[in-house]
Amino acid sequence: MKRPFVLSLAFVVILINASAQKTLVPSDSLRIWGEIEKAITYDLEDLLKIKPTPLPDQIIANHNGEIKDTLTDLAGIGIQHLLEPIVYRNEKPKYLNEFYFVFEATDGYRVVFSWNELFNTDIGQQVFILTTIDGQPIQTLDQRIVVFSTADTNKGRRYVKCLQSIEVKRVGH
Repeated sequence: MKRPFVLSLAFVVILINASAQKTLVPSDSLRIWGEIEKAITYDLEDLLKIKPTPLPDQIIANHNGEIKDTLTDLAGIGIQHLLEPIVYRNEKPKYLNEFYFVFEATDGYRVVFSWNELFNTDIGQQVFILTTIDGQPIQTLDQRIVVFSTADTNKGRRYVKCLQSIEVKRVGH
């Protein structure tokens, strides 16, 4: 009588764990949309046409500072370059302070950067869409498209694999 119960319990635990894990689906395009006049979509070919910046090796650490990975032989496109064509829905430049960007992966993982963080601090110059990881171009990688901040202390928190969209939002709207 105990054995069927234990097997049933084990089966339920396996099902719960399997449903809790999200599968990363590689992204082949990046859509920028939201509180802007016109959405922009970059596909892999568009990204590969932009001259990348070589980047130093990066250690990926989680929120506790535990090392999870090391990325080598990197290159990327500055996020400011990709966001430059955006025309925001705002009445005056002072309202740019109210804008923020939600970067979302195919599995629903999200991170946030503010407009001021990206365009009014040194951090913005250190946020990249990676085009090469470990010497491999993004179109050959399972984790394409990737956004990464070299300025973060624990880089794993805003290391977004399989990035599919950037939603431009405005506080209070």
